[in-house]
Amino acid sequence: MTRLRPKRVAEAIRSEVADILAREMKDPRLGFATVTDVEVSGDLRHVKIFVSVMGDEAQVSETMAALESAQGFIRSEIGKRIRLRHTPQIVFRHDTSIQHGARVFQLLQEIRKEEGGRE
Repeated sequence: MTRLRPKRVAEAIRSEVADILAREMKDPRLGFATVTDVEVSGDLRHVKIFVSVMGDEAQVSETMAALESAQGFIRSEIGKRIRLRHTPQIVFRHDTSIQHGARVFQLLQEIRKEEGGRE
């Protein structure tokens, strides 16, 4: 039972942070960011939020800087929206899994084209 609660809290935080990024954040540095995963510690005091950002390296660094500067705002919004004894400390991490998946897909497409040309 105790392992189920961090998962539920992580899902609630993921949903709320996605809503905050889409509707509440007004920072012009914030690019097209998607919350991909949330990890919550067992004591619910620390949260890692994994964010995927579309764009080049400059856009990624600007978006991550915007998220870092908005940590306090996002933490306070989470505290208002989710009822927890302690509002967790937030750390943002850039998630590159979507870019890796797109690259693998591109490589598979190239292999198919090469195999089709040989036959």
